[in-house]
Amino acid sequence: MRTWNCIFAAALLASMSAAAQQAAQSQPATPDAAQAAQSSQAADPAAAQPAQAQPTPTQASQAAPAAPATPAAPATVAAPTTMDQVVTLFIEREHGLIKALSNRTPVVETYLQNLTSDPQLGPVPSEDHYFLGRMDMGETVDRKDYLKDEEKGGMQARLLGGLQKLYKVQYQPLGFSWMVYADRTDFDREHYEFHYVRREFLGDVRCLVFDVTPKKGSGRGRFLGRVWVEDQGYNIVRLNGTYYPAPRNSYFFHMDSWRLNLIPGYWVPAFIYSEEGDFSAGVKNKVAFKAQTRIWGYDLKKGGKDDELTQIRVDSVKDESAAAQDASPLQAERVWQQQAEDNVIERLTYAGLLAPEGDVDHILQTVVNNLEVTNNIDLPRPVRTRVLLTAPLETFSVGNTIVISRGLVDVLPDEASLAAVLSHELAHIVLGHNLGSKYAFNDRMLFSDDSTYQNLGFKHIPEEETAADKKAVDLLKNSPYAQKLDNVGLFLKALQQRAPQLGALLTTHLGNPLAEGATVTRLAALATQGPALDNNKLDQIAALPLGGRVKINPWDDRAEMVKTAPVAITSARDKMPFEVTPFFPRLARYGTGAAAPTAAPTTAAANSGSGN
Repeated sequence: MRTWNCIFAAALLASMSAAAQQAAQSQPATPDAAQAAQSSQAADPAAAQPAQAQPTPTQASQAAPAAPATPAAPATVAAPTTMDQVVTLFIEREHGLIKALSNRTPVVETYLQNLTSDPQLGPVPSEDHYFLGRMDMGETVDRKDYLKDEEKGGMQARLLGGLQKLYKVQYQPLGFSWMVYADRTDFDREHYEFHYVRREFLGDVRCLVFDVTPKKGSGRGRFLGRVWVEDQGYNIVRLNGTYYPAPRNSYFFHMDSWRLNLIPGYWVPAFIYSEEGDFSAGVKNKVAFKAQTRIWGYDLKKGGKDDELTQIRVDSVKDESAAAQDASPLQAERVWQQQAEDNVIERLTYAGLLAPEGDVDHILQTVVNNLEVTNNIDLPRPVRTRVLLTAPLETFSVGNTIVISRGLVDVLPDEASLAAVLSHELAHIVLGHNLGSKYAFNDRMLFSDDSTYQNLGFKHIPEEETAADKKAVDLLKNSPYAQKLDNVGLFLKALQQRAPQLGALLTTHLGNPLAEGATVTRLAALATQGPALDNNKLDQIAALPLGGRVKINPWDDRAEMVKTAPVAITSARDKMPFEVTPFFPRLARYGTGAAAPTAAPTTAAANSGSGN
């Protein structure tokens, strides 16, 4: 029995008891993956060449190795004339993708909500879980977690989810990202049957749809479901199904996995949606949940042409500007603070947690400018804004840079609510509550990516938080958003209503929390404004589901705003505040000039208007 199969089972199973977890480690061995290549009729020389090795994510930042090479586009294949030839081609392309990504270590995030039934709202969150780490897409298929859990020990304990509570589902982080591939080692005709179903468009891409079933005796944990294959390069772009059979007293989750054409010739795994549970009358669920898994950071730049001495040219010039004079003590303090600020922003970007500067930052910057201009704020350095790529609802400031998480931008219903969140951090800057000066010492930046949360932190003391809240309310009352603060009150009320069930979403890792337990603490004075929260009022959108505002390019981490058409809300169940929803990207081919594919909006998000 091979170690690989042990890890495979452990990563996918949610064990119901200690006995079930022991069973998950006993899968039979399977033949070597090389057998798949022997059955291929259309060779792909380009795909067979491994990409340049990527630097390990745990390497300290002082090393600055060269950037990983983008995988070479596969050679053009002859158009098949039969469905049997199509099967041969997409099997070959799947193994080509596995090899092309084998040296990548992308960031993988899973946010999960356990569900309970509400008579008015249907399935709603009862509790939540959050996992963030790096996934090694090589043969070991391991992950390194950014969030440390003291209850978990080594690799085996991390994968199995621990033994501390019997008869309770123990979610295993790696399992939710396992359907990046149908089968990591044995995706071939020897182990699977392939049945053509129909043609279907996914966005702009025409696909051939196949049902895939494991052959009898092919082993445990085989893919069972459906795949969509695009009809030009014959790459799999979507997988939908589960794994079968499962060991006794355990089971595999159902998943819907999507890929995006982000580089020439390859469709890269980007989104995975998981769901379990049946809320029909009389059904008793052993487990019911919805989970979103997002993958990004495939091509994190750890260096590049800018690091080469041949690119540097120094002209002999004499600086006679005012800046050439000696710095005063106050100027020295400000320069020191900016050095710390720049170090932090660079390090968070390097770790795959911060999006590069882009279009979303410009939108956030406009809101901050509105607050500054109408309040006659004149700071010695401009205020910058950046987007944290993670889901938990979080903001913080370091120096004059305000950072807001993707998840928080997603759930805010309008521009006034966004202004309220940003005003709190702007107040810290105006009041001189500068944090992070210790990070001007560069040795403090030399840590592994997965220990980022243990080495960085920007939480203010309670007195500063109280002062910033008071100042933020003053800024808002003098701003263009003064007449829309009732909407901010509704958002805070919705947050307070759901806070007891959303502990993981409200757990901040770098800044101060928006809520403590079941009580909203941020801008609490505004939570008493406006009308009462009423789910029956279909035009009252207090908060949006996750995923309706910001889209992230999984290859280069760039953030953009989602552009959607309005969709009518027909019942209270359509609102889904702070909830997880399925992914449904509109696929487009690389280089077609189409907008980057993104997850389809929910009805609540689409109905909210332009907002921010």
